[in-house]
Amino acid sequence: MPRLILCADDFAFSPAVSGVIADLAADGRLNATSCMAVLPNWRADSAMLAGAPDTLAIGLHLVLTGETPLTKMSKLAPGGTLPAINPLGRMAARRALPLDEIALEIRAQFDAFEEAMGRAPDFVDGHQHSHALPGIREIVLAETLLRAPEAWLRTCEDRLGAMLSRPFRGKALASAFHSRGFRAAAAAHGLACNDSFAGHYGFAGDYAKVFPSFLRRPAGTHLVMCHPGSGSRDGDTIAAARLQEAAALATLPIADLAAAQGLTFPA
Repeated sequence: MPRLILCADDFAFSPAVSGVIADLAADGRLNATSCMAVLPNWRADSAMLAGAPDTLAIGLHLVLTGETPLTKMSKLAPGGTLPAINPLGRMAARRALPLDEIALEIRAQFDAFEEAMGRAPDFVDGHQHSHALPGIREIVLAETLLRAPEAWLRTCEDRLGAMLSRPFRGKALASAFHSRGFRAAAAAHGLACNDSFAGHYGFAGDYAKVFPSFLRRPAGTHLVMCHPGSGSRDGDTIAAARLQEAAALATLPIADLAAAQGLTFPA
């Protein structure tokens, strides 16, 4: 039977965001979270996951945008801050990325995850889906095969009809376009990916109303991203949305909504 993986991105974005995610996981409202091991509070925040349910998959959220890297990146982050996603994407399209620096940074983020958790991640993805960009994806796949060969990876690829059946199809199509070929590349390395993907919306409006649409047209392993939190970090552009998502996920009948679409949850 198809299963729903409901993944809270951005664990360690701030201690307060981590606390919200940990509480939702403890209550069985999530079955995956993706961790920003690049951030200085990651090691301390990781302790919040010590008592997490066995059903919670804990993954590595590789960060190559907007934050301070763990390694010295004089080419990609000359001022000490990683670029935004659009400039990074343009560099990838031009094959102008400093892949040597990126490989060292990705390795360092794997190290930081393992040092805190004492094990490899259950899955690997990327902040703003940057892990799927050309050039970067090859590094991510190779490092995952070396460090976490049993892990699965996130792809934003999905069937066209499924993406068109959900709202905010433009965002979904754009993410799928940038991820095109990722599943096949992962399979060539013997690595698995999710079968379908959803969770795109405008970070505004009533999240409880839009959430059920993310469950439409699932495939075998249906991954839905979410971003619950407390909205407590300065400069957080989706602070209000994090609060809405947290409130909705705490009360929605997620298992029933999933079952109505032929999905098991938690799984």
